[in-house]
Order: sequence, then structure tokens, then C-alpha cells
Amino acid sequence: MTAPFTPDVVEAIMRHMNGDHADDCRVIVRGLGGQPDATSAAMSGMDADGMDFLATVDGSAVQVRVPFSTRLTERRQVRGEAARMYRDACAHLGIEPRPDAS
Repeated sequence: MTAPFTPDVVEAIMRHMNGDHADDCRVIVRGLGGQPDATSAAMSGMDADGMDFLATVDGSAVQVRVPFSTRLTERRQVRGEAARMYRDACAHLGIEPRPDAS
């Protein structure tokens, strides 16, 4: 079976997440990635089952994997799943999500 996300697609998604949603990455890592003390995070990769992040925790780089709720098969699913991850992370952390986080 061919992977649904080619390297160029992953690169485009990473560029968008890190450029437009850098704080969301940190919230996801803090709330869902088991790193509540992360001071920063950047998406570093992904596949059909989850996103990978490189986080800074206590001044050290830490690799973090956050699984999707289901295996993704199409690029268009990534946006909804990233938004769900952000909202779930906010709920876990007890913070209010951005109003436009849909």
C-alpha cells in the first residue's frame, strides 16, 4: 500500500503548522504529548497515524509523537484532525481554545 502522504505533502503541512500554528503545536505537545512543561514545539514529521514534534522541555530537545484519533487516508483529513488535537489539548490543559480553531 502506498503511503498517503508523500514527502512534499508532509513538508507543506509542516510549513503551514510551524508558520501559522506554532503555538498550537506547543499546546498539542503539552496537552496530548505528555510534555506539559514544553516551552516550544515544532512539527517535525507525520504519517497516516500521527504527527511528530520536536519540543523544548527544560532546555532540551525532546521528540514527541501524538497519534491521530484514526488512520488518515487523505490530505484533506489533516486539517480537521489537527484542529481536533488542538481542541482536545486545550480541554486537557483547561485553557480556552482560539475562537477560530475549527
